[in-house]
Amino acid sequence: MPQQSPRELPEGDPFGAETLPYGVFTTPDAPAHRRIGVRYGAYVLDAAAAAAAHGSAHAELLAAPSLDPLLAAGRATWRAVRAEVRTWLADGRFHALEDVTLHLPFEVADYVDFYASEHHATNVGRIFRPNGEPLTPNWKHLPIGYHGRAGTVVVSGTDVVRPNGQRKAPADDAPTFGPSQRLDIEAEVGFVVGTPSASPVSLGDFREHVFGVCLVNDWSARDIQAWEYVPLGPFLGKSFATSVSAWITPLDAFDEARTTPPERTHPLLPYLDDSGAEPGAIDLRIEVSVNGETISRPPFAAMYWTAAQQLAHMTVNGATLRTGDLFASGTVSGPEPDQLGCLLELTAGKGPYLADGDEVTLTAWAPGPGGSRIGLGEVTGRILPAVGTAAP
Repeated sequence: MPQQSPRELPEGDPFGAETLPYGVFTTPDAPAHRRIGVRYGAYVLDAAAAAAAHGSAHAELLAAPSLDPLLAAGRATWRAVRAEVRTWLADGRFHALEDVTLHLPFEVADYVDFYASEHHATNVGRIFRPNGEPLTPNWKHLPIGYHGRAGTVVVSGTDVVRPNGQRKAPADDAPTFGPSQRLDIEAEVGFVVGTPSASPVSLGDFREHVFGVCLVNDWSARDIQAWEYVPLGPFLGKSFATSVSAWITPLDAFDEARTTPPERTHPLLPYLDDSGAEPGAIDLRIEVSVNGETISRPPFAAMYWTAAQQLAHMTVNGATLRTGDLFASGTVSGPEPDQLGCLLELTAGKGPYLADGDEVTLTAWAPGPGGSRIGLGEVTGRILPAVGTAAP
């Protein structure tokens, strides 16, 4: 049987010509030569080689060892390069995906994590405040978030070492130190900033600044977090690792998946009022599996706050944007028991949580033109024992 051409994708492949996510890869014969690739099915198009061969005006951008120069080039260039990539699919500058090594595709400048799912926030509030209101008074008025640690954002496939830290159960007289016993996942969606800004970004300018979308697993040590987070919020319980996909799917790929967000129950201040804007929610269907078994299917369309509102709020105080800024949605959860995006919710806070050796994988897709599927690159991570403890 003749070898299948990279141009002949299986029907329904979520990485077809309507998706075309960008990443950075190396090959075994040149392990130090990082180059930009575009995923097409189970293949990687060498974008730099294709651009050079076709005399593209963007060849220098695509010859960079990371996506950073392309991110900084702005929306007009993003759209022009995407159009060119579609024409380059006809030539043979492909590598099999299984033969390349994927790397973190951009340098993470700043990292912000939000708390944008009403279902998640309500479930967590009921677990921690069973006798009070599950949502805090500000929750329906602004997208709550915090600044995370950019230096521990890692690419999919990177092992995650169980963190050590202080823990204190309610019955304990004093805190103890040791490996987290309540290590959790958080299924999230991330947005990668391309064009920087020195002034607030309005809802209408969202597309001018956000390059693309990726899956995020923002690992969480619930016991460390519970002891430290009052009054200043997440710190060591969150900063040890955040896993992102090796592939960044361009924002424009999700035009067909745009949908209306849930009905807002409180009036919004003008800078967050999206009642007259394009539909800001994205119909992404996420799947979470642990050791190969699907445990949840969170729907991103159910998120109360949209990415455009998150970006507007993140910058309204004058905070600047830098190329490579990453902001994530917070845990994605839906209204049904099989739509919860973390083990804390799935087990009502009782566990079990992740064990050493467990491997977690997030995948997702969205509806595309003509019945196609728009894929997001998977995020996978395996738990290793804490430093100083025995291997599983």
